[in-house]
Amino acid sequence: MFDTFKKYGWFFKLRWKSYTFGVVALIICAILQVLNPIIIGNIIDHFIAGTLNWKILLFFVSLILVFSLVMYALRYGWRMALFGNSTLIESLLRNRLFTFFTRMDAEFYQKYRTGDLMAHATNDLAAIRFVAADGVLTLTDALSLGGITLFSMFVFIDWKLTLFSILPLPILVIVSTYLGKMIHARYRGALQAFSSMNNHVQESVTGMKVLKTFGEEKEDFVAFKEETKKVVDKNQRVYKLKAALSPSIEMIMGLTYVIALLVGGNFVQTGRISIGDLVAFISYIGMMQWPLLAVGGLINTLERGSAAYDRVEDLLAYTPSIVETTNAYDQSLDGDIDFAIQSFTYPDDRHPALTDISFQLEKGKMLGVVGRTGSGKSTLYKLLLRDYDQYEGNILYNGINIKDYTLESLKKGIAIVPQENFLFSTTIRENIRFGNPTLSQKEVEKYAILANIHEDILEFPEGYDTKVGERGVSLSGGQKQRIAIARALAVEPECLILDDSLSAVDAQTEETILSLLKQERKNKTTIISAHRISSIMHADEIIVMEKGKMSERGTHQQLIGINGWYNDMYQKQQLEKKLDGEGM
Repeated sequence: MFDTFKKYGWFFKLRWKSYTFGVVALIICAILQVLNPIIIGNIIDHFIAGTLNWKILLFFVSLILVFSLVMYALRYGWRMALFGNSTLIESLLRNRLFTFFTRMDAEFYQKYRTGDLMAHATNDLAAIRFVAADGVLTLTDALSLGGITLFSMFVFIDWKLTLFSILPLPILVIVSTYLGKMIHARYRGALQAFSSMNNHVQESVTGMKVLKTFGEEKEDFVAFKEETKKVVDKNQRVYKLKAALSPSIEMIMGLTYVIALLVGGNFVQTGRISIGDLVAFISYIGMMQWPLLAVGGLINTLERGSAAYDRVEDLLAYTPSIVETTNAYDQSLDGDIDFAIQSFTYPDDRHPALTDISFQLEKGKMLGVVGRTGSGKSTLYKLLLRDYDQYEGNILYNGINIKDYTLESLKKGIAIVPQENFLFSTTIRENIRFGNPTLSQKEVEKYAILANIHEDILEFPEGYDTKVGERGVSLSGGQKQRIAIARALAVEPECLILDDSLSAVDAQTEETILSLLKQERKNKTTIISAHRISSIMHADEIIVMEKGKMSERGTHQQLIGINGWYNDMYQKQQLEKKLDGEGM
C-alpha cells in the first residue's frame, strides 16, 4: 500500500505545504469527532444519576455545536488543499506526457497506437489523480480517526474491553493484503483492455469514410463489441475482488459489535464501566466502521492508481533512438546535400529498404525522384529528416553530418509535404501559418498563390476563415494538398520536399504550381517525387528508384535516351495524354 505513495514522493515534496495543512486539518477533525461520544456518554450518565439540568445540557450542546462549526471550516480547507493538488498532478503529468510525445521518433509511433497513447493521457492520469486526493484523504482520515478513536476507547472507556473488541482486526489485515495484490494485477489488465478499445474507436472514427465505402460498418461494430466485452470482463474480474472486500470488512465489524455487547454488558453488570461508557464505546465502534470500510476503498484507489502510474512510467521510460549529439550545430541549413547510404533496414524488418544510394544535390537545384510504389522514395526523405538513424553510411548537409545538427535546426531547414496530408481542425489561414504564426494576411495570401489555392479559397463563403473540419474533411484532395504545400512554403525552408504531393491535382494545376515554385525558389533546394513524369521532367537531376536501389540517374533528356523504366513510363504517359486529348 505504502509503495504506491512512494511513487508520488516527488509531488508530495513539491506541494508539501498544502498537503501538511490538509493532513493536519484532517487530524484535528478526527480529534473533535471522537469527543462527541464522550459528551453524549456524559449526558446519559448525568441523566441516569438525576443530575442533568438545562445548564449542563446547554454546555454540552454548545460544545457539540462549536466542534461542528470548526470541523466544517477545516473540512472545507482540506478539500481545497487535497483536491486542488490532485488536479495539479494530473496537469503536470499531462503536460509532461505531451512534451514527451512531441520528442518521440517515428519508431515510437510505430510501436504505440494512438488510442493507447490517448488512454495514457486520460484514463491513466485520472486514476493517478484519485490517489493524490482521495488516496491521501482516505489514508489520513482512516489512520487519524481510527487511531484516535482506538486511543479514546483504551484511555477513556476501558482497555480490556477494547482489546477484546479488536481481536478480529488482524483477519482484516491479512485479507486486505492478499486481495490488494490481486486487484493491482487485474487493474493493470483492465487498463490495457481500455487502451485497446480506445484505439479501436480512434481508428474507426478516423477511417469512417473507408468503412462506409466498403460497407464494413457491421463487421467493425462486431469487432468493437468484442473489444468492449474484453473491457467489461477485465473490470468484472476487478469488481469481483472489490465485492469480496467490503462484505469481509462488514463481517469483521459485526464480530466486533457482538464482542463489545457481550463483554461490555458483563462489565456494566460488574460495575467496571457505566451505561454511558458502554453507549460511548458502541458509538466509537460505529466510528471505527468508516476507517475499516475505507481500507477497502483505499486499496482499490491505490492499486488502480499504482497500476496506472506504472503504465505511465513505463511509457516515459522509452528512450528515443534519435538524439542530439553533444555540441550539436545550432545553425541554419545552407549548402549542398551529399547522400551516401550503403544500407538501411527498418526496425523489425529483415530486408533492407535502401541499398547503395549515392547522389549529390547542389544548393538551389531541383531533384526529381520517381519509381514504383514501395521502391524507397519516401524512405529517402525519412532518413534526410532523421526519422531513423540506424543506417550504414552518411548524409551530409553543407559538409556536416545531419546527425551533428540540432533537431530544431534540421526541422526548420527542411520542410516536407507528405503523401498523406494532415490539416488541423481550424481555419485555412491558421493551417497555412501553422509553422510561422506571425505571418500577416498578405503573406498568407502570397504562399496560397504560390500553391495555386488562393482563388479556391476566395470562393468559400468565409474565405481564409473557413473551417476545414477534422483532417480537412470539408476540402477536396487537391485542395488539401495545395494548402499543405502553402503551409510548407510559409516557413521558407532551405530544402522543400514534395513527396507525391501533387497526385490529387490536374496536370494544368500541377504545371502552374511547379512553374511558380521554380521562380520563387531559385536559390533553394527542392526535391520532388511523383508518379507523373511531367512533375519532375524539368528537374536538374532525376533518379529512378527500384527495390530500394537507384536503377537510373540523369536529366530528363538523358533518361529518355537510355530506353529504361523511365523512358517506358514517359512514353506510356504521353500516349495516355494523347488519347485523353483525342477523347475530348
